[in-house]
This record gives sequence, structure tokens and C-alpha cells, in this order.
Amino acid sequence: MERKAAGSKKGFKKEFKDEWKKDWRQEMRDVKEMKRMNVCAPHHACGAGGALYFVGFIGAAVYYVQQATGFWYGVLGILKALVWPAFLVYKLLGL
Repeated sequence: MERKAAGSKKGFKKEFKDEWKKDWRQEMRDVKEMKRMNVCAPHHACGAGGALYFVGFIGAAVYYVQQATGFWYGVLGILKALVWPAFLVYKLLGL
């Protein structure tokens, strides 16, 4: 992006805006092409892994909070619910 005149702020702003629009349009074209090719874009999530993890988190939180005998055990249960996949993998690999 070249500046035409040293004191031309409006020219610079317009050039910057035009470049930004061009970059944004190109990115949108790339995303559409990736969707057409059934490839995930780098900043988009593929599949429903997040939703599945959320459902697992809710289930684990309900389980751990029901098993809690005090307030701090309930807080610990919520923290355990956040990392339950690590517990699962540890137990499976320990067999």
C-alpha cells in the first residue's frame, strides 16, 4: 500500500479501507470455497465436538454435585466436571 502524498490522510484512509475490504472479500471467498469442498476453515469448528463436550460437562456436573456432601465438595465437583475426559483417558489407559 503506497501513500501518494505525505499529507494526504484521506487518500491513505481510503486506500486502507479498500485494501481491508479486498482482504475481507478474499477471505469470504476462501471460506465459501472450503465449504464447497467440505473442508473446515481454520477459524471454524468442524463437527459437533463442542456440543458433545458440553453435554458431557452438564452430565458430569450433575453427577458430581449430587455426590457432594458439602459446599466445597460441590465446587470441586464442578471443577472435576471440566476435566472429566482426562479422568476417563487415565482410567482407560491404566487398564
